[in-house]
This record gives sequence, structure tokens and C-alpha cells, in this order.
Amino acid sequence: MAVRRRRRHPARKLLIWLLLLAGLVLWTLWGNTAPQLTSVTYSISALPREFEGYRVVQVSDLHDAQLGKGNARLIELVKEARPDLIVVTGDIIDSNRLNIERSADTVAQLTLLAPVYCVTGNHEAALRREDYQRLKQALAQAGAVLLEDQSVLLRRGGAAIQLLGLQDIGFYPGGMRDKRAKLNNALTLLADRSLFTLGLSHRPELLDCYAQSALDLVLCGHAHGGQVRLPLIGGLFSPGQGLFPRYTSGSYAIAPNKTMIVSRGIGNSKFPLRVNNRPEVVLIELRGKGN
Repeated sequence: MAVRRRRRHPARKLLIWLLLLAGLVLWTLWGNTAPQLTSVTYSISALPREFEGYRVVQVSDLHDAQLGKGNARLIELVKEARPDLIVVTGDIIDSNRLNIERSADTVAQLTLLAPVYCVTGNHEAALRREDYQRLKQALAQAGAVLLEDQSVLLRRGGAAIQLLGLQDIGFYPGGMRDKRAKLNNALTLLADRSLFTLGLSHRPELLDCYAQSALDLVLCGHAHGGQVRLPLIGGLFSPGQGLFPRYTSGSYAIAPNKTMIVSRGIGNSKFPLRVNNRPEVVLIELRGKGN
């Protein structure tokens, strides 16, 4: 008896593969414009009782991104977080496609929700002097405070904590050695060990400097979540860390009672897409142990 072979349907298989590919493309495109809120509770005994439940919202690596008309989706997400303080941890603009007015407009909308403090990233450090001065002026007019190796006291109910902003170091002839020396010098001069100190810095790869300082908590960006995030592995590539970077997203204990939080950020730069890596706003709620 003859055995009948099943007919193969290459056209059907091709259609299935095309549908899967189309689904992957649509999911990736959606993921690049759909920001998510990540909530973190940070507890430390050094926090004054008056700052119990203080809500810090971190926005990083804007890169002139537009999530909805006038960045409406981003602003709404920050508003939902009910911030007491908003911090922007560098790369507010993108030096490859500079649009200072659009970036400043986003910051101005954020200042309507809470006080805004910013630090620079490598893209600000790459600007020409006149463009950098223009950016500083635009941020000031927007109502934000740009911290360039500076610290301020945040007061609440008679108590205070320190907010310390580190300027991105840009290019130095001595490379990473000079960068670390400058950063360590700023931390030594600015950080007050008698106060709870929240640090703002762009680069997570310099965590050894933060670990040796008086910072209690430091917020960073720069890594873009590794740009492409692989299941069980994490980020694929990060500037400053290379392939399979270690510090791309989330909380890292960097020393006893010291933590670094890395935001995946909002926008993209030279590589235009994120994969499995939605833009992120981070909400850090401060809690005091024993309060």
C-alpha cells in the first residue's frame, strides 16, 4: 500500500514568520514610546523623621525625546507619582540633534509638579561653550536648578537632607584616572557626613567613587538599560561599560548602607531603538529605619 505524504505549505509557514516579525516590530515600536513607572522603597536609619515617605522622581537621559505631543505621556506619568522632588540625571539634550527649546519646555512642565534639580551628562559635556551656556540659561528660565559640583539643603519640618549634584566630567587627557580624581575631589569637598546625602550623577560605572564617599544614595543614568535587554541576561551594551554591562537598571548595594539606583532613562541617542527595554521613570520613596 502506498504511503501518502503530507503536503508542505511553504506559503503558510512564510506567512506565520512574517506575522511574528510584524508583531515583534510593532511591540518594539510601542515599547519605545510607552514609558513605565518603577517604584523603589529606600530605607536607611540616617533619614530624618520629617522626610519619612519623601517621594523623589528620577528622570534620566531625555535626549530630546517626545513621548506624545509635548511629552504628554511622560509628564502624566510623573504627575501620577506625586513627587516631592524631581531630579534629572543628565543627557537632557542630545548633542547629535540639539533642540534646547524642546528639552527646556519638558523641564518647565516638570517644574509645575515639584522642584526640579538637574545634573549634566556626557551629551551636555560635549556641547560647545556657547550652546552649553544657552542650555543653562534655558533651564534657569524653566525654573530648574542645575547643580554643577554643588550641593543644596532640602528642608522639611525643621529637618534637612543634602542634595549633591555632580557635573559630568567629559573628556580628560588622563582618561578614567583623571575622571575619578576630579569626582573624588568634588565628593570630598561637598559631601556632609552629618546629613543624609542624596547624590545625583550621570555615570554608574564610577560606583567605586560613590562607594568611598559620604553619599548614602546615588541616582545615575547613562546606561539606557543596556539598550537591548535579553531575558535572563539583561542589557547588551552600555557606554562606559561595554558589552553585557553590570549596572544598567535597578538598585545596587555598593557599600554598607550605600546604594546606587540606575534608571533605564527615557530617550535614545545614536542607536535609535530600545528592545525589550521600555523608557523608565523611577520613583524612590524614602523611609527611615526605626522611624
